[in-house]
Amino acid sequence: MNSADPNVVVVSRYAPRVEIYAREVKGRYATLRWLCVWLTQLVFYGLPWLTWNNRPAVLFDLAARKFYIFGIVLWPQDFIWLTTLLIICAYSLFLFTAIAGRLWCGFACPQTVYTEIFMWIERKIEGSRGARMRMDKQPWSVEKLLKKTAKHVSWGAVALWTGFTFVGYFTPIHTLFVEAAAFTLGPWERFWVMFYSFATYGNAGWMREQVCKYMCPYARFQSAMFDKDTLIITYDQKRGEPRGARTGKNKAADASLGECIDCSLCVQVCPTGIDIRRGLQYECIGCASCIDACNDVMKKSNAPQGLIRYSTEHAMTKDWTLEQVRQRVLRPRILIYIGILMLVVTTFFTTLFLRTPLKLDVIRDRGVMAREVEDGRIENVYRLQIMNTSETPHRYKITAKGIDSMKLASPDEVAMDGATTRAVPISVQVDHGKGIAGSNKIEFELQALDDANLKVKEKAIFFVPR
Repeated sequence: MNSADPNVVVVSRYAPRVEIYAREVKGRYATLRWLCVWLTQLVFYGLPWLTWNNRPAVLFDLAARKFYIFGIVLWPQDFIWLTTLLIICAYSLFLFTAIAGRLWCGFACPQTVYTEIFMWIERKIEGSRGARMRMDKQPWSVEKLLKKTAKHVSWGAVALWTGFTFVGYFTPIHTLFVEAAAFTLGPWERFWVMFYSFATYGNAGWMREQVCKYMCPYARFQSAMFDKDTLIITYDQKRGEPRGARTGKNKAADASLGECIDCSLCVQVCPTGIDIRRGLQYECIGCASCIDACNDVMKKSNAPQGLIRYSTEHAMTKDWTLEQVRQRVLRPRILIYIGILMLVVTTFFTTLFLRTPLKLDVIRDRGVMAREVEDGRIENVYRLQIMNTSETPHRYKITAKGIDSMKLASPDEVAMDGATTRAVPISVQVDHGKGIAGSNKIEFELQALDDANLKVKEKAIFFVPR
C-alpha cells in the first residue's frame, strides 16, 4: 500500500517519550519524602560498615552459605524464615496499599528514592526547570557540555558507590574496599558492582518514570488492592471546576469559575508527567508533589487548601468529613490484613528467637549395614552432621540410646567453633543378642557441656543381622 495515499491514516502504536522536566516543589509531603530518602540511604549505605562479633553486622555470605544478621546466623536449612519474611513484606504492602494507596511507591521505593537524588543533582548543576528546558533546546556549547558532563559524572559516582555498597552486603565491605583500592577485585565482584551501578544510573538517570509506568508490575495490579475507602490523591472537581485564570477585569466571569486557576503547576511537579485533574491514573505513584504545589497556590490565592488532597472515593462522592473518613479506616478488609500480619509476625519472631542454635543430621554408612566385632558385639557406623548455628564455640557430648548395652566405640565428645559445621564419624555397638533382628529404632543426643539447655535429639535406625 502506498503510504503517500491521502486516504491512508498511519497510526503509531508506540508514541515517542516526551521528556519530563519535573519542577522543584516544597511542602509537607516533599519534606516527608526527603526524610524517607535520608532514612533509607543512611541504612543502606551505613549498614555494611557496622561490625558485630568482629564481622559485618549484616552479611549474606553466599559462598559459605551463611546469612549474618546482627546476632543471628541463618543457614540454608533456615530458608523458612526468609520465606516468612517475604510473606510479612507482602502483607505489609497489601495493608498499606489498602489504607493509603501507593505509599511505598511515592516515598520509599528505591526507584523513587534514587530518582529524587538524581533530580536534585540535576537541579543543582543545570538549574531550575525553565533553565533545563532552555538549555536542552540550545545548540551545544562549552557551557552546556561542561554542565552535562558534570551531571553525568556526578550520577555515575553515586551509581558506582551504590553498586559498591550493594556488593558489600555479600562480600565484607572492608575487604571489598581494600581490594578495590588495590584494583584486585574478583571477576564476580567487578561484574555485580558494574551491573548494579549501571542499573542505578540507567533507571534513576534516564528511564525514571518509564520504570514505574512500563516495567514495574505493581502499577498494574494496584487497583486490585484499592477500594472506595482507600486514601488516594484526588482532585476536588466540585471545588475546582470550571477551571480558569482570573483576569480581574470581569468579576462576574471570575466568580463563575472554580477554585482551580489552571496554573498547571500540579502537572509541572509530577515526576510521571500526568494531570491529576483527570482522575486517578495508574501512572500516579502517590508522591503527593501535586498536593504541595496546589496548596501553595491556594495559599497565595487566599483560598482553602486541599483542592488536591488525600481522600477516598466515598468521601468525594458523599462529601464526608475527615472524621467520617477516619471511621472507615478500620474496615473488615483492613482488620483481616492486620490480623494475618500480626499472626505471621508473632510466629516469625517467636520461632526465630526460640530456635535451638544447634542442628544434627544422622547419616548411616551405606557401605556396611552392620558388622560383628570382637566378643560378638554388633556395630553400626554413622556420620553425624553437626551444625553450630550460633557464633559461640561449644563442646558437645554425644550419646546414643534405644537398645540395652548400647555404647559408643568412638570418641563421645566433639568441640566446634561458632557458626561452623562438621561431619563426625560415629561407631555404635551393642552386645550379642541385644535388640531384635532387623531394624531397631534408636536416638542420638547432642548435649553442650557448657549449657544444659543446649541439646538436640535425632532418631536413627540400628540394624541387627538376622
